[in-house]
This record gives sequence, structure tokens and C-alpha cells, in this order.
Amino acid sequence: MHIFIAGICGTFMAGIAQLAQSMGHRVSGCDTNVYPPMSDVLASAGIEVMEGYHPNHLPDDISSVIIGNALSRGNPLVEFVLANQIHYQSGPEWLKNAVLRDRKVIAVAGTHGKTTTASMIAWILDSAGLSPGFLIGGQPGNFNETARLGSGEYFVIEADEYDTAFFDKRSKFVHYLPDIAVLNNLEFDHADIFCDLAQIKTQFHHLIRIVPRNGKIIVNQDEDELNDVLSQGCWSPVSGFSTKDNGAEWYAKSGSAAAVQFDVAHNGDFHSSIQWGCIGHHNMLNALAAIASASEAGVSAEHSAEALTFFKPSARRLERMTHSGSTVLYQDFAHHPTAIKTTLEALHARYPEKRILAIVEPRSNTMQMGHHGDQLGKALGCADETWFYTPTSLDWQPERLATKNPVYVFSDAEALVNDVMGNCEADTSEEGSVIIAMSNGGFDAIPKRIADRLKNVNF
Repeated sequence: MHIFIAGICGTFMAGIAQLAQSMGHRVSGCDTNVYPPMSDVLASAGIEVMEGYHPNHLPDDISSVIIGNALSRGNPLVEFVLANQIHYQSGPEWLKNAVLRDRKVIAVAGTHGKTTTASMIAWILDSAGLSPGFLIGGQPGNFNETARLGSGEYFVIEADEYDTAFFDKRSKFVHYLPDIAVLNNLEFDHADIFCDLAQIKTQFHHLIRIVPRNGKIIVNQDEDELNDVLSQGCWSPVSGFSTKDNGAEWYAKSGSAAAVQFDVAHNGDFHSSIQWGCIGHHNMLNALAAIASASEAGVSAEHSAEALTFFKPSARRLERMTHSGSTVLYQDFAHHPTAIKTTLEALHARYPEKRILAIVEPRSNTMQMGHHGDQLGKALGCADETWFYTPTSLDWQPERLATKNPVYVFSDAEALVNDVMGNCEADTSEEGSVIIAMSNGGFDAIPKRIADRLKNVNF
């Protein structure tokens, strides 16, 4: 069977491509603005990717076209498929029918932390010898691929609330048949498809509605919005996790602000301690969700704790890229004020003496539309200086954000890199700086440009 994937370089669709190929299907696809890491992942898998949405990309022996949610009516390939009655389906629909029906599914949902938590769960289960399948919206640090069929009964999936396709406006995660649903957090996002937080809550409640009675919902008990969703009706057992001493079934505490070491308790009994390479309170919460999920699969908290000491962050998830002298470079996928604030706070906790230099690309639809202005200004108050990269014009002006520290705006990537490097060079302090580049897109390779420049200096 020859499956053609339109929008193949999205993290989810690239995962679908890898799974279909591992099942013996011939797979090819097309996309625009191809960039790493997904372009590299597909190239290493030997999956052909063509540029643009031209109907002549479709092979003669096509069996089905899987259409990504980035494509809409008016797209030339979409119009050709409809006009010629070629079989088409969404990625989530294909995944449900081809893979998930025969598996025990652990679905990780939430505004933040899905990629990291799903990667942790997959790694814990794999280290326990359970050979899980997985589909993760990023490049996991402990695996060479973003998706794997696996031979075990469990399948771990990053469960996105974004819509499914132009012909199916439900959230992706309603297709995933979860036996275990992990709810990390819930905030307003995706302003291009949701009018308000209430609409997103409705989608999360749809997810809760399809968890079976013999399944489990694992929820961040510290999140009021999630508790509100559960109050609308819940038909499955619930396990809570928390970093507050509030009686949650799973509880973690750390003696350091950076949370490089923390202890885990289950039903009030402390019996696991973790010292690892991740930083930040948010990652401690992600780890707690992963430990609770793995416990449902029969993996002890002690084994999970040991596995997490060897956990490697996913690509672009608070990933330390390089350092030169007293200057350290990180990159992160943060594109929401809460994620940006959390990332900056984690770096301040890890490097309390260093300046924090933030580089932000307002690339998501929500950011480009100017939502979260006040929140974004407060979040960036955690940085000592901020650079915005705006290759396309915005309807708002980043330099007017209400933040206490300097903000600079550049539309040229090389000019921005020069300015950041000049700022570091002019710094005469001994402590140095942490540069953090945050975007959910290709970022015009700004992190790599800075990494290459740092190789030739010693600030």
C-alpha cells in the first residue's frame, strides 16, 4: 500500500510516516518550509519528501492520502484529491484504526509539557523492558526516532488539543482511545481555532468522556482549570499528582529551586529520590506525571526514578546546546507566556549569578495575533534583556510590551545574532550570560548560528 502524506514535516505527521513505513507501507509526502529536526528524521528513515503542494507529487499507485491539519480548502493538492475522489483521511483517524485499537494507550494532554512527559513515559517503559510504541511531537533525547511501533502492549502518544483536519474540527486527542489519560495543565492557547478557554475545556472534557471505567485519569491536582473540567463529569478512576503537600496520591518535593534533585512520595510514603540532568519545577511535575503513568503499567516508582536519572531532554526542550567560557546557550520550544516564564525561572534557578538573555520568535498563531500581551510582558520580566525576531510583520509592537528590562526587535537573523554576540562580548562581569532561544519553528537557524559563533570565542 502506498500512503502519501500531505504536510509530512509536521512533528505529528512525520511520526505517522515512520509508523506507516514500519508497518510495511510505502510512504512519501510533501510539505513547505522544511526544516530540522523533522526533515533530518525523515531523511534518515529514507522517506521521500517533495517541496510544495503540487498535485503532480501524488504517485500513480496511491492508496490513500493522509492530510495534515495545516492544509485547508484552496490548497491545490486538497482540491485535486477532492475533485478526483481519491481516498483521504486525517492522521489521527489513520492512527486510531491502524495502530491504537489493539494497544493500551497512554495519552499525554495539556497546554505545556506534552512532549517531555510523553518522552519520559516512553523511556521508563522501554527501560523496564516493555517495548512501548510511541508517537512524540519532537525528537526524544533517549531515542533515535520520534515514533516507533514497538512490540509491547503499551503505546504512548502526545495528545494535542489542536484540530484534526479541515474536514474534522474536533481535537486530535478524541481519536486516540486512551486507557490512561494524563492531564498536565490547561490554559488558553490556539487563538486561531478557539475563541476562549471555555471552548478548550469542552475539548478536554470530550477526552475525559472516552476514558473507560477500567482506565485511569492522571491529573495535575494543582491546576484549577483541570479540576473544573473533571467537575463537569468523570467516569474513570482519578490519580492526582502535585508538588504541594495537599494530599495528592503522588507528591514530589525538592530542596533546590532548580529541582535538579527531588524526592517522590506515593500515598504519603517517600520511597524514591531522583538526581538528574533536567532543571526546573515544571520538569519535576512532568516527571511526577510520568512516574504515576508508568505505575499504571506495572513499573515501580523506584525503577522509574532510576530510569529518569538517565533521561535526556527532547530536542529544543530546555536543551543545552553549547557553552563558551562563561556563556551558555540553550534552546527551547516555548511559545506561550507561561512556558516562557517557566523556562526563564528554571534558568535563573540553575544559574543565579548569570544574566539571562532571551531571544523570542512570536511565530505561533496566538502570538502573531497579539494575544497574551500583558502576560508576555510579565513573563519576559524574568529575562535581563530580550531580543524579538520578527521576519514577518506583526499587528503589535514587541518593543511596547510592559516589561522592566530592555527589548530589541530585529527582522534580520544575522543582524540579531551580531547584536546578541556583541552584547556578550561587552559584558565585563565574571559570571557571564545564559542565552535562551525560544521558538516553535525553524527560527531561521538562529540557535545554530549562535552556537557556531560561540565555538570561535571565549567570553
